[in-house]
Amino acid sequence: MTAPDMNAPIRKFAALLTAAAAAGGLTACVGAFDPETDPTSPVAPRVQALVDANRSYPRWADFPKSLEAEPAPAVIAARVATLETTGGELADAAARIEWLTGGDASAFAESVRERVAAVEVAPVTAETAAEIEEFARRTRERGRAPPPVDRR
Repeated sequence: MTAPDMNAPIRKFAALLTAAAAAGGLTACVGAFDPETDPTSPVAPRVQALVDANRSYPRWADFPKSLEAEPAPAVIAARVATLETTGGELADAAARIEWLTGGDASAFAESVRERVAAVEVAPVTAETAAEIEEFARRTRERGRAPPPVDRR
């Protein structure tokens, strides 16, 4: 026997075991579909009356009809054609976008830094950034491990 043939009985056994476990699990749920009321309970007659009165609810006739008529096949075809057209236009627009920098990455990063530096920052924003940096510094200080204890 070759190596793949040796595992075939194991796979068959595993499949049978899985099927048996699934069947056992499903049979355990059967009792949940037909529950019975405890006859010794003081509310048993009321519960049974409610169950019997609503046994057939909901019926399809109780659901409201749709206010819109089902669209004709020609209308559906027109809507699909419109979606395909707009999808094609969107794909063309996405294809025209220049997605890659196409050049030197460090030059691109420098140009981004220059554009960011050209925008003036409000004093309140600068103060907030300074407060954030100070909070981060204090948090790092608190998170630093204490010096080792001398055990001599």
